[in-house]
Amino acid sequence: MATKKIITTEPLQFNKADIIERYTDYCLMHGHKPATVYKFAKENGFEEADFYKYFASFDSLERFFFVEMFNHALETLEQSPTYNDFTGVDKLSAFYFTFFEIATANRSYVLYSLEEGGSPGKNLLKLKELRKEFTVYAQAILDKPFDIPNQRADKFQGDALREAAWLQFLSIFKFWIKDTSPGFEKTDIFIEKSVKASADLVYNTPLKSLFDLGKFIYKEKFTA
Repeated sequence: MATKKIITTEPLQFNKADIIERYTDYCLMHGHKPATVYKFAKENGFEEADFYKYFASFDSLERFFFVEMFNHALETLEQSPTYNDFTGVDKLSAFYFTFFEIATANRSYVLYSLEEGGSPGKNLLKLKELRKEFTVYAQAILDKPFDIPNQRADKFQGDALREAAWLQFLSIFKFWIKDTSPGFEKTDIFIEKSVKASADLVYNTPLKSLFDLGKFIYKEKFTA
């Protein structure tokens, strides 16, 4: 006896990752974000309410996308048996290499998102949540160069270290965006030299590493 096929009209269940994937695909295929959340949901077979379980708007989804890259980088690093034995500087360097491997795997959307509408300053706001996560991470892993008994002065030192790490991260991000080398190998070189120079500046003798970084930047800017 043949079994009767049951047809269900219930919508598919979509999780956060599913919605992000469909959103990034839409943006890359159409060159712009969807007109409304309602239209985007209907075209992809899920309920509008499913979107709002995770995101307040497309803007919040875009900010979360970069946080997800950060979280994935940390999860990858923490699976390494040797990561926890690294110094703070080595952990930061490993994070940079891992994060930009993930960014490269998603390069088309990252470039679209940060260059959308030709407004780099406005688009940097998409990194707002990433900045919060990164600076907490950087402050947690980096040793303060000086033992300062004054509480306010010590806090200032920690804040300065955290903000300097964020500026370094942004400089690497901007270099990676413009990098046209095969496999983005020049970004790898920039990470290595940038981390060494900043570590020498904070913890050791800075001159040789700063000079080495300066030569590399000069060559890339003026002789490429």
